[in-house]
Amino acid sequence: MAIFLSTLWFFRTTKVILFYLYLWQLKEYHTGRFLDHFRTEKGKQLLFNKLNILKIILFFSFFAVPLLLFFVVAVLYIFESLKVLIDLLRRRFKKPILTKKTACLILAGILAEILFLINFFHIDIVNFVFWLLLFDILTPIIISVIVLLFQPLTVLARSQIIKKAKAKRTKIKDLLVIGITGSYGKTSTKEFLATILSEKYKVLKTKEHQNSEVGIAQCILNDLKEDHEIFACEMGAYNRGGIKLLCDIAKPKIGILTGINEQHLATFGSLENIIKGKYELIESLPKDGTAFFNAQNKYCLQLYGKTQVKKILYGQAVTFPGEENILGAIAVAKELGMTEEEVAKGCEKIKNRASIYGSEGEDEGKALIAYKMPGIQTKQGINGLNIIDATYSANPDSVIAHLEWLATLRQAQGRKKIIVMPCLIELGPASSGIHRKFGKKIAEVCDLAIITTKDRFREIKDGSTSSPQGKTDVIFMENPKEILEKIKNFCQAGDYLLLESRVPNKLVKDLLNV
Repeated sequence: MAIFLSTLWFFRTTKVILFYLYLWQLKEYHTGRFLDHFRTEKGKQLLFNKLNILKIILFFSFFAVPLLLFFVVAVLYIFESLKVLIDLLRRRFKKPILTKKTACLILAGILAEILFLINFFHIDIVNFVFWLLLFDILTPIIISVIVLLFQPLTVLARSQIIKKAKAKRTKIKDLLVIGITGSYGKTSTKEFLATILSEKYKVLKTKEHQNSEVGIAQCILNDLKEDHEIFACEMGAYNRGGIKLLCDIAKPKIGILTGINEQHLATFGSLENIIKGKYELIESLPKDGTAFFNAQNKYCLQLYGKTQVKKILYGQAVTFPGEENILGAIAVAKELGMTEEEVAKGCEKIKNRASIYGSEGEDEGKALIAYKMPGIQTKQGINGLNIIDATYSANPDSVIAHLEWLATLRQAQGRKKIIVMPCLIELGPASSGIHRKFGKKIAEVCDLAIITTKDRFREIKDGSTSSPQGKTDVIFMENPKEILEKIKNFCQAGDYLLLESRVPNKLVKDLLNV
């Protein structure tokens, strides 16, 4: 019996271990981001769902009626193990991406399970189940302790990688590094910039999500060649000092500040810290460096005013929300000596684009340039729906910008407009006001809003009803199948559906019929 229960327990506990390692990896092993997850509704449900509460009750009641509770726990583990098997067959297993670090952590977690079983296997079966239940309840804490115990080794390995990257970067003296940071627009600006500059220069860019100190260091070590002329380096951070560290590695001569808002306020602690943290890029530039600032962002305008090195504003005359990202890339390209013709050719190579005129307009005889709304792909969905896929990432400004963009689409006039989105996280004390702002804008633009998480649903609803328009139906719905049916019943061919931020993957696939 003990062997049978141990096997069941081992399978279900291994799944839990993999999930929490997945969550730690998703939060980039940042303690503040990991803990902030448990302030969300989904995070709370991880710890305080009905099954966990039942287990806690069983644990504290164990010695009162041990035999009865033994059988209850055994039945629970049978059903949990069956669910593990079903999830495995259906590939609904959440596990971390396999790296050297996650491999070590997985092995450490499994070793902890095995040692635990060996240590308590010899005791009587009823007390053995008691200890299994205790490990079960404490698994999130146990895995977090294992992760934190590995941190010194991780820091040591990271330091070695950074040291090697710095040494390699120093040897390539003629490399021009362009640092790109901000609360939003970093990736779009980097992609635009790299595509345009590649028309004339040999360009290296950081890969997707490769904007941390280790990511940038690995990019330098693995991808930087002596014949590269320009390195477009996206820089992200969650605390003050983070951008300065990245600048110490990459040594940028040009800095682009794409915009500042409350994104990651929970980890920075205050908006002032965010502003100072992003400005570290500009402070790290050499005396002969050049700083570019997004004119559409009030905090960038303030920082522009106090900057002493050569400085350039871009995006003053945008015609679409987010257009400043490509205009920023164009401004840098022109500063580096690219001609109008070279810039236009580079813009033509941007994927998923719609043609618009340059900022100086058709009347000036300027060539058409390519434009891509940042973070957005328009696709044909089921039943003739126009799916606007903005699920890559989200921040307060991008949500508003995407809604404003949807409102200005001439093709969308007279069509129903629907948004599906979760509440945003890591916004700290600003979260409530930001979500009310979302609700107000949704009421101005959309006919239906489906909110997939509960965290700030009430604030979005309140913001919507407080708007003079106030007729948008704002509903909470998290089941992908129910959302799909709601959309099918509500929409007709030609209507527009905006998918914002991390909506369920199954819903996206079903809507696109893939």
